[in-house]
Amino acid sequence: MPSPFPGMNPWLERSASWTSFHTNFIVGCQNYLVPLIRPKYFIDVETRLYLHNPPTDPWFLGRSDVAVLSESPRAPSESSTALVEAPIELIFPEPVDFEKVHYLAIRDRENQEVVTVIELLSRANKYAGEDREQYLHKRLEIMKSASHFVEIDLLRGGPQMPPPDLPTCDYCAIVSRVGQRPRLGVWSWRLREAIPKIPIPLRAPDADVLLDIKSVIDRLYDQSSLADRVYSGVPEPRLTPDDMAWAAQFLPSPTA
Repeated sequence: MPSPFPGMNPWLERSASWTSFHTNFIVGCQNYLVPLIRPKYFIDVETRLYLHNPPTDPWFLGRSDVAVLSESPRAPSESSTALVEAPIELIFPEPVDFEKVHYLAIRDRENQEVVTVIELLSRANKYAGEDREQYLHKRLEIMKSASHFVEIDLLRGGPQMPPPDLPTCDYCAIVSRVGQRPRLGVWSWRLREAIPKIPIPLRAPDADVLLDIKSVIDRLYDQSSLADRVYSGVPEPRLTPDDMAWAAQFLPSPTA
């Protein structure tokens, strides 16, 4: 069963739904694009890690989760004479809050070079803070490279991403082609509008392939049984009264 909305389903933007949807959407786009780009290209799901509270000691990154404090037994205290002391005492470092965000990299099968990077914005990417700054820095690096860049924004919440002259819209996608920078192609749409198909550039002389975002969402809606679990709350951010009345007509009945 496809998603009942003609475009983006605003209930998928809720914080309780988004993390799972983001991961499944990236994999869904991979599955959709593979038959369109093979055999000359392949597409990988890659991961970017955001550390929200990184440890003060950089040597902890990528190392053991424990640190050795003492390698000899300590003298028993009066309050612990009945305890058996361990020969080595360990302590866990402060927990690190991290977030994994997935994206796609289309690669040339012959030389493994990245041809196109495809990003779906996460909530952390859009809202002000260190994660947004990290993402914008990485975005700029890609746009300075020899790889095309496609960014899809399916989140109404959060401040608009640069450049500042993007059209006012609810959702958008930008396409940055290697040979046309700094020019960007922009596809924008409103909540009530159909989602346009987005061109995915490859290496010349190969033509673009089209990513049908709505088709990917429809498959996920069916395969992941989204109708059974995403409508337990209200959209985030909240819809206007008029948009809420419009959206209500697409909601599944409780007995469906």
